[in-house]
Amino acid sequence: MLQSLAGSSCVRLVERHRSAWCFGFLVLGYLLYLVFGAVVFSSVELPYEDLLRQELRKLKRRFLEEHECLSEQQLEQFLGRVLEASNYGVSVLSNASGNWNWDFTSALFFASTVLSTTGYGHTVPLSDGGKAFCIIYSVIGIPFTLLFLTAVVQRITVHVTRRPVLYFHIRWGFPKQVVAIVHAVLLGFVTVSCFFFIPAAVFSVLEDDWNFLESFYFCFISLSTIGLGDYVPGEGYNQKFRELYKIGITCYLLLGLIAMLVVLETFCELHELKKFRKMFYVKKDKDEDRVHIIEHDQLSFSSITDQAAGMKEDQKQNEPFVATQSSACTDGPANH
Repeated sequence: MLQSLAGSSCVRLVERHRSAWCFGFLVLGYLLYLVFGAVVFSSVELPYEDLLRQELRKLKRRFLEEHECLSEQQLEQFLGRVLEASNYGVSVLSNASGNWNWDFTSALFFASTVLSTTGYGHTVPLSDGGKAFCIIYSVIGIPFTLLFLTAVVQRITVHVTRRPVLYFHIRWGFPKQVVAIVHAVLLGFVTVSCFFFIPAAVFSVLEDDWNFLESFYFCFISLSTIGLGDYVPGEGYNQKFRELYKIGITCYLLLGLIAMLVVLETFCELHELKKFRKMFYVKKDKDEDRVHIIEHDQLSFSSITDQAAGMKEDQKQNEPFVATQSSACTDGPANH
């Protein structure tokens, strides 16, 4: 008897704080995923780093043996200056002297990477004025970019996602959830093909030192806004049509980022994912909201009614496919 009561009380306790438990497991899972990534990256990349360090030591020792008039301190000062310039996108190599980092097309490419928070890091401001302007430009430009992308993605999602799903649901009678899942999978496949596989094949042809894997790696790193900067197109020696190439890459990154956001928005509107996300959210206390509304004595009955109607309208807009479906259903009988 006591065991059953204890078991039922534990079940009620877990159910009452289900969101907190789920959130705790989410935090724990994320931390474990971070540790897992660190272990894998360290075990895979550390041997290659060790080999590269040994190779550099051998080259440095051989160079000093062949040039006895040069001291090790002088060589390290020269290499330090070269590495410092390389961090600013300026190379001392003769085969890279023809490329300027701050002509108009390169600056346009840099501005797009800053506003999209990709930030490859291959080109950075040299002057104090450039660094100060970069701060001000980013503070204004990044929220402006988020607003721009949100508006564009919302409009595209209506035509690309919501209307096709409603068309197949209303016209052909398929279940809306099934249609939404199939549509999301097809849209993801088309996006990956058009913005990952095809551009990767093009980059592998245009870039002499890139294979298909490296090109696909650049596409993923760029469109996911990770922007490691180890692969940057258009930086090769005597790149043909470099200005036009840079503008094309800028357009590709902007369109690809919009396409990725549309796909993410489409998947986020799936009913199954919404239910999964709600497991980790804090539930709203309806009683507190009701008391908060009642305490406002200055509100009239009409204003409360208008507010409730507005809340219902906002709820309809937040729910996927509902607003368009209701308008389509009302238009249908009117036409008949």
